[in-house]
Amino acid sequence: MKGLVFDIRSFSVHDGPGIRTTVFLKGCPLQCSWCHNPESQRCMTETVRKVRKLGNEPFETTETLGSYLDASQVLSRFQADKPFFEESNGGITISGGEPLMQPAFSLFLLKASKEMGIHTAFDTSGYAGQEVFKNVAHAADLVLFDLKLADDMQHQHFTGQSNQVIKENLFGLRESGKRFFIRIPLIPEVTDTQYNLDGLYRIMEELGTLERIDLLPFHHLGKRKYERLGRSFDFEHTAPYERARSERIKAFFKPLANLVSIGG
Repeated sequence: MKGLVFDIRSFSVHDGPGIRTTVFLKGCPLQCSWCHNPESQRCMTETVRKVRKLGNEPFETTETLGSYLDASQVLSRFQADKPFFEESNGGITISGGEPLMQPAFSLFLLKASKEMGIHTAFDTSGYAGQEVFKNVAHAADLVLFDLKLADDMQHQHFTGQSNQVIKENLFGLRESGKRFFIRIPLIPEVTDTQYNLDGLYRIMEELGTLERIDLLPFHHLGKRKYERLGRSFDFEHTAPYERARSERIKAFFKPLANLVSIGG
């Protein structure tokens, strides 16, 4: 079985507990205007131009984003990193893009990893049919569930899709008893408005006491990726996110969870 992968990162510490190896699958049904991994959005390989230097002389070359890897290649990487997982109570995380765009591949990796005795996490926007979401996400030990915008019209405007199925999957996840963390990107004047924060609060309040909420402040790390892809970046001139603002939002959500963190 093969899947379209655009990156595998070892020693990740922001994609679940402990030291983790995260595999990033290519393809996403959402088109978030702030996405810091724009190369993850299209479910196909892409060729981009790069300018390098040989001495003082620049020359142009190309790079292919994404490759079809056999599951055995990915699992071999997981196996090699297993000692680090055992030492840190870490494991593997399936991320994207949106892994639910490749449900069979994601499910295979999750099940095979668990058979290898490795803790598994699954990072998702929750945008998928309920059966697909249930079959894949419920195979993981931990679900990292991204929650962006409470208002459906705003969600459609900024991501291109409705949030109705996302909310349905979130509440289904809660009813199942599956362990999950909520992750909220803090995007200036988009997700961090008081209107949206109030809406997210109401959604999470209905879920009952949460184990953990991770706030993910906006950053510019994806800016050069847009340049390489020849795409415009709507937040190119947006200032770095203020720590004080993150702290205020952390305090705002504190009554809802046992732990609220900044940065995951």
